[in-house]
Amino acid sequence: MDAKHTAFVAMLSALGITLSLISLNVAPLLSSVGQGGAALDLSHIATFVAAFFGGPFIGALVGFLSGIYSGYYFGYVLGNLGLLSVIGVPVGKAMTGLLAGFFYKKAHFSSGSGRSIWVVPLTLLSYVPESIYTILYFLFIVTLVGTPAMAFMIPLVIPKAWIEIVVMSLLMGALAGNTGFRQFINRFLQVQPNNAPDKQDKIVQ
Repeated sequence: MDAKHTAFVAMLSALGITLSLISLNVAPLLSSVGQGGAALDLSHIATFVAAFFGGPFIGALVGFLSGIYSGYYFGYVLGNLGLLSVIGVPVGKAMTGLLAGFFYKKAHFSSGSGRSIWVVPLTLLSYVPESIYTILYFLFIVTLVGTPAMAFMIPLVIPKAWIEIVVMSLLMGALAGNTGFRQFINRFLQVQPNNAPDKQDKIVQ
């Protein structure tokens, strides 16, 4: 990554952590210290924006970094999984960033040549692996640190997470259709749209 992409990752990761910090502490849905908990987590907004404009690698990186506070919160504040949560939660978020970036890149959304109507279903689809990973996390991965399986968390966390993703997918659909927003980010990253004539084309003309 060049300096602009590094700054882009830092900016969106900070946004993701801030959204996570605010939403987790303002909207706890279940608070049972030592047994885990569920709360509203909006950090994936930053993940999807990063994936949309930066592609799979940047989407995964921002997803991982944005998920660190969530991992800490569920590992030390509402639960006792500690470091497993600090690492495990961001890994799941990185999966979503990676797949979303892949889908967005294949659809050429950031250049404006893709149809924005596909942003919503592709955003929803990108969360499927993390959703499956979360189920496996509560059933099997937590047992690696001697904690009994936490199947009781699945009906609380999974529906809540899908509601969040539906809302975020609609937000991404709106952003994808906003030409001004796309142009602003692309200018920041110095990305030239595929349909924009380059200097050589101008000379030929």
